[in-house]
Amino acid sequence: MQVILLERVPKLGQMGETVKVRDGFARNYLLPLGKALRSNEANKKRFESERATLEARNLERKGEALKVAEVLDGKSFVVVRAAGETGQLYGSVAARDIVDALAADGFTIGRNQVDLNTPIKEIGLHKVSLHLHAEVEVSVQLNVARSTEEAERQSQGESLTSADAIYGVDEDALRPEDFFDPEADGAGEDE
Repeated sequence: MQVILLERVPKLGQMGETVKVRDGFARNYLLPLGKALRSNEANKKRFESERATLEARNLERKGEALKVAEVLDGKSFVVVRAAGETGQLYGSVAARDIVDALAADGFTIGRNQVDLNTPIKEIGLHKVSLHLHAEVEVSVQLNVARSTEEAERQSQGESLTSADAIYGVDEDALRPEDFFDPEADGAGEDE
């Protein structure tokens, strides 16, 4: 299906371009969200008459997104979740949870603006990309921890999944001899 793009769509084209896309992509995504029009003579004339207002609205949205990006860039957010001793979460942190963490600090973004390919499944510091506009992308740091105290220690660079943090043992001091005595009864004997 041929469509006229009403705004820049990543990996597809710029505003005003006529591109060929699959029918389902056009019917289910581009047309309902107002990102494109079917390519026919009436819609081409309509686009040309509305081009100035569309470009002005796009510039306005981009300006607003740039202002939010300046505030968000490099900012860190804490998400507290239950996790095992090894740092594996009992659930996961998804885009919805990131949106909630941002909303708690007064930022309103949609789930579709969070670029998270797979859910976060372990504690630690994670970089997350946010697409605020088709031309504006910003990265924030997500601090996933078991408690706020743990999040503070993590943000200072302390590893919370090492043996030292979990068991109070220095990993470098661990030797096999400390756990296994080769001269003990039955060790090394063939039965």
